[in-house]
Amino acid sequence: MRPSPPPLLRRTAIALLAALAAAVGVTAATESRAAAAGVEDEGVSCPAPALPDAGALPTVTRLPDPFKRLNGTRITSPADWRCQRNEIKKLAEKFVYGEKPAKPSSVTGTVSASTVTVNVSHNGRSASFSAGVELPSGTGPFPAVVVLGGFGADTATIKAAGAAVIKYDPYAVGREGTGRANKQGAFYSVYGSNSTTGLLVAWAWGVSRIIDVLEQSGGSILRGDATGVTGCSRFGKGTFVTGAFDQRIALTMPIESGTAGVPILRGVPGEGAQSLSSAYGEQPWLGDAFGSFTGSPTRLPVDTHETVAMIAPRGLFIMDNPHIANLGPRSASVAALAGAEVYKALGAGGNITYWSDVQDGSHCANRAEWREPLRQNIQRFLLNTGNQAGVMRISSRAAGNLAEWRDWTTPHLGASPSSSPSTSPSSGGSCSTTYTAGQQWADRFNLTVNVSGGGNWVVTVTAQSPQYFQNSWNAATTLSNNNTVLTARPNGSGNSFGFTVMHNGNRTWPAISCLIA
Repeated sequence: MRPSPPPLLRRTAIALLAALAAAVGVTAATESRAAAAGVEDEGVSCPAPALPDAGALPTVTRLPDPFKRLNGTRITSPADWRCQRNEIKKLAEKFVYGEKPAKPSSVTGTVSASTVTVNVSHNGRSASFSAGVELPSGTGPFPAVVVLGGFGADTATIKAAGAAVIKYDPYAVGREGTGRANKQGAFYSVYGSNSTTGLLVAWAWGVSRIIDVLEQSGGSILRGDATGVTGCSRFGKGTFVTGAFDQRIALTMPIESGTAGVPILRGVPGEGAQSLSSAYGEQPWLGDAFGSFTGSPTRLPVDTHETVAMIAPRGLFIMDNPHIANLGPRSASVAALAGAEVYKALGAGGNITYWSDVQDGSHCANRAEWREPLRQNIQRFLLNTGNQAGVMRISSRAAGNLAEWRDWTTPHLGASPSSSPSTSPSSGGSCSTTYTAGQQWADRFNLTVNVSGGGNWVVTVTAQSPQYFQNSWNAATTLSNNNTVLTARPNGSGNSFGFTVMHNGNRTWPAISCLIA
């Protein structure tokens, strides 16, 4: 087995990849390679934002603009997103979830083929917990998916795809059934039983400490640089928050999370979902400060579409159930659609999937419709062996309308790809391509492809759902797969050709590959 690089070298390499991606842009086929960060929180070096006072918050009926800074200006480049995300994080901590502390002063533990142990010490307090491990067949080291709570997740498909399963009991870190002034579990043993941080962030903190131990282990069994997280129902809520608050997590997969999970807080009261006051009172999932907003979510300066945005540009696969109104699936689809605008602005529109188009209405059932996209997401974001772009498969039973919820536009942050080299089979040669942006309209845009490296090239361009190709010029082209795949060959017009993309709201440049015939 090839040993993994030391955590510091690995984090440095990932940071360099991320910086390169921000500078030159990436296609869907390579977005996942640099999507996960090498640190838990990239925003720690950002200036501390001046957060508003709870008593001075205005009523805003539509979703807050995720591209607007607290000072009222809008971000204009991908480089701005790091500190913009930090502002969103601080708002979410103050008003919704409670604060997630930084890494404790001491985290140690062990990793075996059956168990991960975690020992934490901070400011004279300590706590320990452990999680079970199930390995897939084959030879490691393996990427791992942390499964919260042990039900609802399709662990068979996860392992069949080549990832290990870490069986994490969130109650060991933050117990349910306690009062807000007497919270229990490993998190509260370290930070105090009267901490104002809710269980969802406590559970997220526990996953982060597991990742710390994986990184320290050297990666001989489980890789610390390829981690996913999933869980259903209340553990879907925890999964969602966990992925948002740790940027080392490459793939976040909440299942049927309901109120306090993915659904926009502003939409819950009008959908017949579990009420905000009920979710706040059922368990201390949310931070204590959220109690002031259960009857007035329109006063919140943040909403869950921005929690979605905190995960961007990393992999996100949201699984939802349109058959149970109490779960707020319509509001969840709005959160996904609005958060996807940030993915698109960052040039990573293919990194998010929302799927509620399912037949079985049972809560937390393993569904055949999710099996293949689950496998594809694991291959793409944890194994780096796939490039299938994400999709929005929203059931007509619970389809939200983003236009009703936003009055802001999505900026183009300049994160378009510049080149995407592709190597042909060994019998041929290689060629490379660059994109040049052309005219853009409200519903479509033009791109020109410039080919270098050989005269007998074949270029394949794959649209990002829900895009499709309308027309092309200066090449011999064919369309397939409902006009979503364009194959181009030279027709004597030179080594440049163009096409029109009907974007249907997804302005991400299509994926592209080139080989010599």
